[in-house]
Amino acid sequence: MVSYVGDSGPGVGKHIVFLAGDHEYRSEELLPALARIMARHYGFQTSVLFTLNEEGFIEPGSSNMRGLEVLETADLMVVGLRFQDFPEEEMQHFVNYLERGGPVVGIRTSTHAFRISEGPHVKYTWNYEGEDYPLGFGRQVLGETWAGHYGTNHEQSSLILLNEEEATHPILRGVSGVHVQSGGYEAHPEPPFTVLGIGQVLNGMSADAEPDPEKELLPVAWTRTYQGANGTSGRVFTSTHGASEDLLNDGFRRLMVNAVLWTVGMDDEIRPDGPTDFVGPFNPVTFAFDGYRIGVRPSDMAGWDTPIMSTEHPTTSQDQ
Repeated sequence: MVSYVGDSGPGVGKHIVFLAGDHEYRSEELLPALARIMARHYGFQTSVLFTLNEEGFIEPGSSNMRGLEVLETADLMVVGLRFQDFPEEEMQHFVNYLERGGPVVGIRTSTHAFRISEGPHVKYTWNYEGEDYPLGFGRQVLGETWAGHYGTNHEQSSLILLNEEEATHPILRGVSGVHVQSGGYEAHPEPPFTVLGIGQVLNGMSADAEPDPEKELLPVAWTRTYQGANGTSGRVFTSTHGASEDLLNDGFRRLMVNAVLWTVGMDDEIRPDGPTDFVGPFNPVTFAFDGYRIGVRPSDMAGWDTPIMSTEHPTTSQDQ
């Protein structure tokens, strides 16, 4: 785990926990970068947990995530997971957070965050068929589970077109020009939900590429609520985009910052010109299953000025 603690701003006294554990889209880069922004510019205490190997190096998607008890003091949980099967005792902390109705931000593969093989937490699995929690955490909390690609990675990028009917929504304040590198996902969210952005799949990787005429416009960013065990209502923001390279886009970065503030209940603190600039060097790699930086410990990203991540660390694809 790595932590960043801000000392001034509207978030002072509030704690955000980020969970980085997907296999492809480099949440281990995106989430610490976002955590730094929220801590330095807005004053939050932020904690970022990663999936690790046995030696303590970051290994995306390994299901070895420890320290989830920090969720006990969290005011917001930001999820960047894929097909995780956490140890039962760690998963229980995640479940406890949901049962108290804590707010949630979910990105990209978090719609299929869990693939739990056995035990009391199987119902959180992405394709769970039981009537008590159909299609798991993705559908029940974020609003959608894995439904398939709707754009070819590294060949088709997307514009996120803002929903004009929700132009006054706090999350959309100051947001414009949202262009993302990650390919589209199919999504038909579980009602009730409010669509903030729809995806226009492009036949190319630049923002001025022509739209794909065979792709209809589908939701890619929305809000909703879910109910905790005691009936408490938790705010949710979900985006089916969220590769680390997407965060380089000013519009997407502001969308994510605004979403964090809104989800934690700080609507009045969202300004169209609020700070969204990176804190320290941000060096995202091109996302791929074989492409994460190796030999990196969470402590290598401690402080405000260390790189996320150092270019001195080779990627797995370079190592082969």
